[in-house]
Amino acid sequence: MKQLKFKNGDSMDAIGLGTWKSDKGKVTDAVRIALENGYRHIDCAATYGNEKEVGDALVEVFGKGEIKRKEVWVTSKLWNNAHKKEDVIPALKKTLEDLQLEYLDLYLIHWPVAFKPEINGFPEGPDDYLSLEEVPLIETWNEMIKAQKDGLVKHIGVSNFSRQKLQRLMAQTDHHPEMNQVEMHPYLQQKNLLEFCNKNSIRVTAYSPLGSGDRPDNLKADNEPSLLENPVIKEIAEKHEASAGQILIKWSVQRGTAVIPKSTNEKRIKENLESDKIQLDEKDMKKIADLDRHYRYVTGKFFEVEGNSYQNIYDD
Repeated sequence: MKQLKFKNGDSMDAIGLGTWKSDKGKVTDAVRIALENGYRHIDCAATYGNEKEVGDALVEVFGKGEIKRKEVWVTSKLWNNAHKKEDVIPALKKTLEDLQLEYLDLYLIHWPVAFKPEINGFPEGPDDYLSLEEVPLIETWNEMIKAQKDGLVKHIGVSNFSRQKLQRLMAQTDHHPEMNQVEMHPYLQQKNLLEFCNKNSIRVTAYSPLGSGDRPDNLKADNEPSLLENPVIKEIAEKHEASAGQILIKWSVQRGTAVIPKSTNEKRIKENLESDKIQLDEKDMKKIADLDRHYRYVTGKFFEVEGNSYQNIYDD
């Protein structure tokens, strides 16, 4: 399994199990199945609403003794309603309590967006938001640094940050993000962002690598293009006697990023990890490179409420 290395020598498996949209009744089995079949990287977030169930799987697997805590990389994310200085570490401690862990391997600021602390779901109007003038990202980031110094997390980073937002944050601190988790797939290859992150020793994790076809209908556009049905991807899959999903996962890995496909289906969980055995050649990679169309499945438009300051969140 290819791994992403961090400055202190720690390493993270490039292929992890995503848990966004994983039903509470299924995610415990999914995490257990994943770990028992070779996964050593689990991606979580407080807002997914299933960290307690993920924690149950971790306790069960670690309790058997064959897989130790130190062998599994666990990532979680700070939700938007806990950006204020006094809320960051309590939110992290709640995640640790739910996951039944003493520390996280990686903790990310989920979005460069701040909600008022009492907003548990999504805001209904502009009054439910806090602007980045009211709660600057550096305020949140400094608490992430404190959490790392206190031993609650080993590594810290961000998610859904554009190059511009990374640059602004990095200009205010010597402690730069170690990870940026963003939407990335052949229709949204983000070459400039990837190059910037690589140049600045920021690792990248690709989410929605298969096109996130199972996300809620209200987050979908009409007539969305399907990655899994793309003729080029299907042709390459046939060539390698693989599934389209496996090709998409391997493409991310060969670009040097981590990737976190989500599934609660045992066959698919195993199949996703087996994509590591595929080797795409230069022709395959060139054909896939030509598919880039700057198409986002997760547009961020749900944050663009009239009267707030979160317009064009990706700066593109």
